Amino acid sequence: MSSGFFITGTDTEVGKTRISVGLIEVLKQQGHRVAAMKPVASGCEQTATGLQNEDALALQAAASVRSPYSQLNPYAFAPAIAPHIAALQDGVEINLTNLVTHYQQIAETADVVVVEGAGGWLVPLNRQQTIADLAIALNLPVILVVAIRLGCINHALLTAESVRRSGLTLAGWVANNLTVDPQQENIIAAISERIDAPCLGVVPRLADKSSAADYLMAPVC
Repeated sequence: MSSGFFITGTDTEVGKTRISVGLIEVLKQQGHRVAAMKPVASGCEQTATGLQNEDALALQAAASVRSPYSQLNPYAFAPAIAPHIAALQDGVEINLTNLVTHYQQIAETADVVVVEGAGGWLVPLNRQQTIADLAIALNLPVILVVAIRLGCINHALLTAESVRRSGLTLAGWVANNLTVDPQQENIIAAISERIDAPCLGVVPRLADKSSAADYLMAPVC
């Protein structure tokens, strides 16, 4: 059975995909066969083969084990809105058992699976369950992506505490600089002092399509 990591963030638009792709590249450099999964995605575009998500396609392209798109991203929705709302509008219920089955099929083909969540840790998937419940069902260690900006210390600590209470391991966190913040070093130091997990990298503000891999260390598989 392969190992894996669940990538979550302090919010939406914090750079989870860039960090996930970077971690995939680092794990490949270590010789691992790496697969990826984006269980739920909104903001998808219609293609000849159905709805597809830009972030999911980036994960698929980065992985050394290429899973079929329908397996990598089982739930794809067109509106760029919260997944559970998009699902309700489409008359679809996001089913965790189905997602776990897809994950297990992917995991059979790889050494490591990088699973990227949607939005933040407690984003709803349906009326009863959240992204956190999916991570728990997959029983994967969690990597937290923190966008370094005003307010992120609180968001990072709340998310780390919620991960801890879930019973899962916080395998590490990544400081992702989406803007130039003069308090960057102080913010990162404050989070490092308060989160009992390694910082896997401090990623500077990067140009579009630039890789984060050079700024990341691999989590322990």
